[in-house]
Amino acid sequence: MKLLHQKPSKPRLGPDGRSHGKTQQQLALQLDLFADDATAITPQVDLPSTPPALRPAPTLQHQQPQQPEVSAAPAPGKRRLRIGEHVLDYTLLRSKRRSIGFVISDDGLRVTAPKWVTLSDVELAIREKKRWIFTKLSEYRERSTRRMQPQMQWRDGETLPYMGRSITLRIHATQRAGIHFDEAADQLIVCLPADAGEQQLKDRVLGWLQLEAKRVFGERLPLYAEKLGVTYQSFALSSATTQWGSCTSEGKIRLNWRLMHFALPLIDYVIAHELSHLREMNHSPRFWATVQSIFPEFETARKTLRDSAQETLPVF
Repeated sequence: MKLLHQKPSKPRLGPDGRSHGKTQQQLALQLDLFADDATAITPQVDLPSTPPALRPAPTLQHQQPQQPEVSAAPAPGKRRLRIGEHVLDYTLLRSKRRSIGFVISDDGLRVTAPKWVTLSDVELAIREKKRWIFTKLSEYRERSTRRMQPQMQWRDGETLPYMGRSITLRIHATQRAGIHFDEAADQLIVCLPADAGEQQLKDRVLGWLQLEAKRVFGERLPLYAEKLGVTYQSFALSSATTQWGSCTSEGKIRLNWRLMHFALPLIDYVIAHELSHLREMNHSPRFWATVQSIFPEFETARKTLRDSAQETLPVF
C-alpha cells in the first residue's frame, strides 16, 4: 500500500524494522495509513562513479537532450522541461548522494542529484523515468480533486461510508437514546433529543462504528490466524492517523477502526498483513509471500488503500 516502510523501531509501537537485545520482544510492525498521500518515491537512477570531467566525451548516438522550450517562467525555485507535448516543472536539489532520486508530493516533482551531475544528465534521467513521473502526477491530481469535494454534513439524510457502501443517516427526535442499523434499507437510525447538537450525533455514530469494528475484526482475525497457523495474543482498536494497523512480536495486534469505512476485502487484507508479521517481522519477499498465501489479491487491496485520500473520510 507505499507503501510499507522498514525502519528501526523503539520499544513502543512505531515504524517497521528489527531491533536487538531487550527490545526484540517489543518489536512492532505497522501498516501506514494514507502513506502515499505524502510522497511517492521511484527507484533511484544510479550514475557512474566517475564525475563528468573525467568521463569520455559522449558519442553521437548518446547526445545530450536539447534544452527545453520554455513558454513561460516556472514558479520560483522550479525548473521547466518540455517532454514531447508535456511541460514539466520540477525542483532540483543538490546533495552528496551518488544517484539521482525522484520524489513526487503535493508540491510536484522533486529531483535530488549529486553536486557533480550536469543539468543535462538530470534531464536525461527525468526522461528515462517519464512514464512513472507522469503517472504519479496524474494520481496526485485525482486525489487533489477528491479532496476538494465537499465534506459530509452531519444531518438527517446524509450518507456515511460503511463497509464499502454508502448508508443513510436517519435522525429520530426522541428522548430515548439509541442507534440501529437497518441493513435492508442501508439506513443508520439514530435516536437523539430534539435539541441535540452535531457533536452528539458524531459521538453516537463514532461509538457505533467502533462497536462494529470490534465485532468485525473479532470475527475475521481468527479466520486468518487459522489459515496461517499462528496465534495472536490480543487485539485492540486504534485511532491512529498514520497507520492502518500494527503487530508486535508478542502477538499484540492493533487495527484502525476507520477500516470500517472500507469493503470487507480491504479489512481482510490489513488483518492478513498484520497476522503475517507473526511469521515474518519484516517486509521482506518472504513476508509478502506469506501474505499472498492467505490473501492472494493483496496487491489490489494494497493499491486501493494507497489511493484512498484521508480528506474524503468523515471527520468526527
